[in-house]
Amino acid sequence: MQTEQVLYYSENCFGTADAISFRKNLLRIHDLKTGESPASIKQLIVYTALFCLEYGISPGAIEIELRLYQSDEVLVHIPDPDEVKFVMDKIIHFDKMIEEIKGGVS
Repeated sequence: MQTEQVLYYSENCFGTADAISFRKNLLRIHDLKTGESPASIKQLIVYTALFCLEYGISPGAIEIELRLYQSDEVLVHIPDPDEVKFVMDKIIHFDKMIEEIKGGVS
């Protein structure tokens, strides 16, 4: 696994996964949360969407396993490809909107 892997779609949308691996058509993303507030798997779904956008991969064409580590517990989530595609579409849509707004600013 690669640690502290930057996932980049545009200057408006990027993130850094704690650990990521893509081997034998399996994408694994792991994140460690050290705070007290409950963690959400949503951040890892965004990382999955960024990975798919950056590398031009359809989420339905690969296997995906997300793991969230917090307070001696492990949450494992296998996202539905449609869930990831939905986030990908949102990223594309809002990135275009941001670029249009930036283009109008002088």
